[in-house]
Amino acid sequence: MQSEAAGQGGHGLRRVPAYVKQVRAGKCDGQATPSATRPRPGLLAIDAAYGFAYPALDIAVAEVPAIAREQGIAFCAIHRSHHAGVMALTVERFAEQGLAAMMFANAPASMAPWGGKVPVFGTNPIAFGVPVANADPIVIDLALSKVARGKVMAATQKNTPIPDDWALDKDGNPTTDPFLAMEGTMAPSGGAKGAALAFMVEVLSAGFSGANFSYQASSLFDDKGPPPALGHSMIVIDPEAITGGGAAERIADLAHEMAKQDGVRLPGRRGRNLRVQAMANGLEIEDDVIAAIHAL
Repeated sequence: MQSEAAGQGGHGLRRVPAYVKQVRAGKCDGQATPSATRPRPGLLAIDAAYGFAYPALDIAVAEVPAIAREQGIAFCAIHRSHHAGVMALTVERFAEQGLAAMMFANAPASMAPWGGKVPVFGTNPIAFGVPVANADPIVIDLALSKVARGKVMAATQKNTPIPDDWALDKDGNPTTDPFLAMEGTMAPSGGAKGAALAFMVEVLSAGFSGANFSYQASSLFDDKGPPPALGHSMIVIDPEAITGGGAAERIADLAHEMAKQDGVRLPGRRGRNLRVQAMANGLEIEDDVIAAIHAL
């Protein structure tokens, strides 16, 4: 519901039918209990136990802040996990505790290396959150594909075309057909730069955690195959550790300088404002989404 409230329907209730089918098929363990170990002073390793990502992320939010304050910086790696959801919601939870956080996650392969046609990387999102003195945190959340694949999935559910720069068909040609896009590859954001960053995220999220690489992971959209066993990682920093104080005030100065310009909107403000509105006015959910959930 938080994803819906933030205007991220592709990560929200439209995922419920796939989630339920995967639990029923045993592809995801709905009763899994994640566990954490601390192999080194600055590290936290979490095993999601083939369950949903959210309980594992809750452990990270509960345990990593103390490590970051003790060490100045902490690295958390999660493996045997599932869909990471709207990562802005996770990094924001750290920023609200006065910490800066970066999060990386891989996803089932949907994006080819630059110049290729066969998917190797996922949309591999990156998120960043930082505290701002006397204001809401600034939060960035972006997929390294042109758009998140959930938007293409939503277009298949609505049977509506997509823009021709979102994805390529299996022959490497731009397409407006969301069904052909799901069979093909996602277009990387920024071309070769986005594809290179997708490699970086793959290493940070799966290479270091022991999770499946994107090309090894099963789909998050159906109940076929083994658990996707994806990886997520977080770098969490105590921004006061080096200077001894005043970091949030400095970020506030920077945010103020940005916001002085007409037309500038600070990152993350739209989603947060939508959530505030949803708390006050409720949510309007599309009829086809409700019908799909009722059908379960």
